[in-house]
Amino acid sequence: MTEAVEYDVVVLGGGPAGENIADRTRAAGLSTAVVESELVGGECSYWACIPSKALLRPALARSEARRVPGLAGAVQGPLDAEAVFAHRDAWTGHWKDDGQIDWLDSVGAHVYRGHGRLYGIRKVAVTSPEGEHHVLSARHAVVVATGTRAVVPDLPGLAGARPWTSREATSASRVPGRLLIVGGSVVAAEMATAWQALGSRVTVLVRGSRLLPRMEPFAGELVAEALTGAGAVVRTGVAVEAVVRDGSTGPVTVVLEGGETLEGDELLMATGRAPRTDDIGLDTVGLTPGDWIGVDDGCRVPGFDWLYAVGDVNHRALLTHQGKYQARIAGAAIAARAAGTEPDTGRWGAHAATADTEALPQAVFTDPEAASVGLTLEEAERAGCRVRAVDYDLGKVSGAGLYADGYRGRARMVVDLEREVILGATFVGPGAAELVHAATVAVVGEVPIARLWHAVPAFPTVSEVWLRLLEGYRG
Repeated sequence: MTEAVEYDVVVLGGGPAGENIADRTRAAGLSTAVVESELVGGECSYWACIPSKALLRPALARSEARRVPGLAGAVQGPLDAEAVFAHRDAWTGHWKDDGQIDWLDSVGAHVYRGHGRLYGIRKVAVTSPEGEHHVLSARHAVVVATGTRAVVPDLPGLAGARPWTSREATSASRVPGRLLIVGGSVVAAEMATAWQALGSRVTVLVRGSRLLPRMEPFAGELVAEALTGAGAVVRTGVAVEAVVRDGSTGPVTVVLEGGETLEGDELLMATGRAPRTDDIGLDTVGLTPGDWIGVDDGCRVPGFDWLYAVGDVNHRALLTHQGKYQARIAGAAIAARAAGTEPDTGRWGAHAATADTEALPQAVFTDPEAASVGLTLEEAERAGCRVRAVDYDLGKVSGAGLYADGYRGRARMVVDLEREVILGATFVGPGAAELVHAATVAVVGEVPIARLWHAVPAFPTVSEVWLRLLEGYRG
């Protein structure tokens, strides 16, 4: 190993969370190095959020246009798959990270390409693709932001069947005639929406009772109904026992419990995520390789005054926007401690990622879209809160009817009856993703219902559902 190069902060992982840590620590005047083994910008930029939404946007726009009088007749044909793929490729930078590197350069962060591993206390060892070795030493903090990878279960025949994971599902440039999807997660629901619209005959196999199990039950139900209406098959309560692939390019067959078989041209396993911590040197500091990295609300690893973990790797909230939020929180905490200031780690303090547990927003870009923030009714009741859920048919709002003929959707807010504040809200319907931030502000701000009565929604917008929900609560 060469002599250590010293920085104030060393970030292991150059995805969105790592980039945001670098932005905040550099803004505080701390020298910062970022180590990345693949593409700077991470999973989100090249194999997740960005390419998936680029694939989904044409599908959703066409679906909505088909329900607009005067426009419906003009959009009855199939999507131009090649144009959709080109649009996706442009948004991923054709899987080149020049723009992301330029941005890190612009904030003054130093990028090391290669595989990075913790190398004892406050140190990271880097092996470059060319075989060069560097040791980076951190005066104040090392931040692990290595993210997650797709989990492929250990099923007979699966490894040899070359299944798609989320990476292949968002980067493929050929439309399979038949696509089998195993899982009921966001990845499963979104990719079923995208590939069905692109022309695949999609079958979704869900072990549980519904799609989107972490949202209110009606969210998965409405998405499943829409997928079925579009021609997909959604089956719940089924489990895959084995997979068989006919040769190197032949069809793939899944064997269900009970012996039933289904055949497709490609198989997407959307069955969860695991932390990228198996080979990053956790053992050199007494942590277990392959485990999630537990952190406190300031994203610092308990027992270490110099080690932080942000983003998916800490398992608090596996969402890009939350990883970036954690990075802003942790970056500010690192800067405060470097300046000799005690961080504010109280609830909703400047150095506490409280939103991870109390106001977590999520948008699922299916058709219809599903978006939520905070607690579901079940979660609130399980937490011992005395609550009331207020539901409303989104299609009855004037703005929704003008948005699209036959608009179908639903909204729910969960109210804490003791404090009369909103603990959570869920919206399902076309364009619903744009409704969730208003709910996020209400939940984070703990805005009393009495004050929300004075937040008048513009007419005729879909946001008028807020008035209907408040009316439903007040009676």
